Amino acid sequence: MSYQAADSRYTHMPYRHCGSSGLQLPRVSLGLWHNFGHVDRFDTAQALVRHAFDAGITHFDLANNYGPPPGSAETVFGEILRQGLGAYRDEIIVSTKAGYVMGPGPYGDGGSRKYLVASLDASLARLGLDYVDIFYHHRPDNNTPLEETMAALDHIVRSGRALYVGLSNYGPERTREATALLRQLGTPCLIHQARYNLLDREIENGLLEVLATQGVGCIAFSPLAQGLLTDKYLGGTIPEGSRASKAHGFLKSTDVTAERLALIEALHCMAQARGQTLAQMALAWVLRHAGMTSVLIGASRSSQIDDAVQALRAPDFTGAELAALDAIAPISSMK
Repeated sequence: MSYQAADSRYTHMPYRHCGSSGLQLPRVSLGLWHNFGHVDRFDTAQALVRHAFDAGITHFDLANNYGPPPGSAETVFGEILRQGLGAYRDEIIVSTKAGYVMGPGPYGDGGSRKYLVASLDASLARLGLDYVDIFYHHRPDNNTPLEETMAALDHIVRSGRALYVGLSNYGPERTREATALLRQLGTPCLIHQARYNLLDREIENGLLEVLATQGVGCIAFSPLAQGLLTDKYLGGTIPEGSRASKAHGFLKSTDVTAERLALIEALHCMAQARGQTLAQMALAWVLRHAGMTSVLIGASRSSQIDDAVQALRAPDFTGAELAALDAIAPISSMK
């Protein structure tokens, strides 16, 4: 099927420089963690990606283990590129990662040079690309010297497999050490991908300050707490097709507790007072930080993408609103 991108795709989406680099990312990016594997419909996945690009979302985030099964999200996205989106490759930021279990034995996990290089080569083959724009180490590996992992990331850029490198799920001190090593090697860290939402505020305990000091951008994953910070669970039931209803999902039905539902209801009331959906307020709250380059959303319907983009038109939070949100969902709130 032929595809021609919307002429208006850059009309409404704002972009922000990633840390101190020259690269700009859309304020909303699309993550392919869920809904883009071989267990999902290809035509739906393709429609979502095209709809996102037409809305100005130029950044698509993957990992070697996304699916299910692992690797299939990259295969699906590669086919979407081949079926028309690839004509716009120079306008697209593709990111992928390695660091979680991807294969048996000692070479399918961690942060060794062998695993990272081999994993990215396999990702490029699935994607049908010569390079990715951003390659992340997906999580710290205490069994591999940090110097080896950072040297592997430097090699990946120098070999032309990636344009930039990033870190994900690193704590503040490990991030400080890793970014210093990368800077010494001549391949500065572009971005850090961290979990951040109103129910999980751990990165406020030092990581954001480290990133600002180091000139590293930040992109938040799970800004809607895998759907908890939307209106789908407000009735106290688990809708069919939601992440909590799926056997292969990370959000379990047991996570939808009475305590959590009460907190979500209070946040929903605040969103209504601001003239927003709960999801829009949650995204706007994450993006309030000066150092927050982008948020990664997931989507199973095009309307969810539109709702996320609409969040960018929200008024700034007042001091009173931020104080009220801190009272409802403090840093020590449930994760």
